[in-house]
Amino acid sequence: MSSALKQYPMTPVAEFAQKLARHGLKVFPCNEDKTPACKWGELATKCPESIPMLWRTYPGALIGVVTGAVSGFDALDLDWGKGGDGFYQEHCTRLTGTRTHRTRSGGLHLLFRHRENMRNSASRIASGVDVRGDGGYVIWWPAAGCEVVDKSAATQWPAWLVEMAQPPLPPKADLKHIEDGMRNADRYVQGAVRAAVQTVASAPAGGRNDRLNAETFSLARFIPEGYLTATEIAYAMSAAALQAGLSEPEIQKTIASALRARVGV
Repeated sequence: MSSALKQYPMTPVAEFAQKLARHGLKVFPCNEDKTPACKWGELATKCPESIPMLWRTYPGALIGVVTGAVSGFDALDLDWGKGGDGFYQEHCTRLTGTRTHRTRSGGLHLLFRHRENMRNSASRIASGVDVRGDGGYVIWWPAAGCEVVDKSAATQWPAWLVEMAQPPLPPKADLKHIEDGMRNADRYVQGAVRAAVQTVASAPAGGRNDRLNAETFSLARFIPEGYLTATEIAYAMSAAALQAGLSEPEIQKTIASALRARVGV
């Protein structure tokens, strides 16, 4: 037994969390009301040895498991009484053969292998049907005694469900078209624009707005010298942000704020 385990004796919940971590899942303690008991974005862990101390410092009755690429699975959350039961009744014959947990409220968590670009959504598919992917988490209800309805391994997302869960990808930022519109800019400035566009377009969920703000603010330094206009910067950054998955209203608001902060436009 490691020194960490001797120093921090584990509760049954922590022991269960440690087993999940050994299987590659990133876990953290949650309160009885399902809220995180700690800053899970910083403290969630896959390291079994760190779990005794984590649960001792932040006692939690439930186990949160981070979804998405970090743990290798996404979850379809069907909420009974809010529409999820109706969706399941309609599609139950097509929702079989993948790992499925009963939730405390009687609903279901269907686990699928993580799909690239699968992000969180609430009732996009149907009322009472949520998705937890990159940037999200679910409670691991079997650790709280809830039924494992289907013990199969997580399978791939069905194509029909992917179409409902993921909006069409926005068109990729056309760097050539953007650069053609900036022929007055020298090579250094064009390189800066290209790097900013690529940085924003590939920004992960949770950091996209901050990255858009920072890159727009940085490019705005070229406005006083006449290398770029605010319109050119806004066009390039908007195209990149749409590709990253941000909505038009938040893009416009962020770009306008960054430009005002730098040059007052």
